[in-house]
Amino acid sequence: MPELPEVETTRRGVEPWALGQRVAAVEVHEPRLRWPVPADLPARLGGQDILAVERRAKYLLFHTAAGSLLLHLGMSGSLRVIRDGAPRRLHDHVDILLASGDRLRYNDPRRFGCLLWLEPGERHPLLASLGPEPLSPAFSGEHLYRLSRGRRAAIKPFIMDNAVVVGVGNIYASEALFLAGIRPDRAAGRVSLQRYQRLAERIREVLAAAIQQGGTTLRDFVGSDGSPGYFAQQLFVYGRAGQACKRCGGLLRERRLGQRSSVFCVTCQR
Repeated sequence: MPELPEVETTRRGVEPWALGQRVAAVEVHEPRLRWPVPADLPARLGGQDILAVERRAKYLLFHTAAGSLLLHLGMSGSLRVIRDGAPRRLHDHVDILLASGDRLRYNDPRRFGCLLWLEPGERHPLLASLGPEPLSPAFSGEHLYRLSRGRRAAIKPFIMDNAVVVGVGNIYASEALFLAGIRPDRAAGRVSLQRYQRLAERIREVLAAAIQQGGTTLRDFVGSDGSPGYFAQQLFVYGRAGQACKRCGGLLRERRLGQRSSVFCVTCQR
């Protein structure tokens, strides 16, 4: 699933082509996504100028004077800039034609994503209970420490909870915990403030590095220009169960936490 860095990479990729552009038309070729594409989306978005392209958690928001397009990439989606009039491929479900002649093309093989419309000032339920952005001043070790008190659940699913902090998915939670030296199965309520402060810093570092390098290379993800990200080669633990730890040389172990695979080093993480 595209995670926060992949979505932010997409936002940065499409913004220069979309910002300030008028939407000439919206072509919905397949409305049956996770939630049906509103039948009146072409009428609502068509003719509007795109005033801002924002990311909130893993959602993209295209703001206009008439309202906002809320877009989620789902498990396998991508949003690409089409400049050469390339014909639609399989699973290209929605085209947003800009006055410049360029297109924003939404592709989603599994159809788990969504394109929804928000009225001006509307707070959609999908955005209502989200925690702070991990790269914002509102996120800190103190924030994690405060919310973790009394929690017996493991720390990894705790930091993956979007009500705690948004966008820390499986890959980046695994990497940040390794860099902070914390076992993913340690009870969230038994981690000290000092260690949470270190963890918050590592979360920021890992996400910022992934964004800088274009997102993690996943089988289903491509960037807005059609090229994959290149962060995967930097991974310390994710997807490396049974291999040697890059720090101590010990064997990396794996266990299931919250129905997700978690790889860690028993020597470097405690």
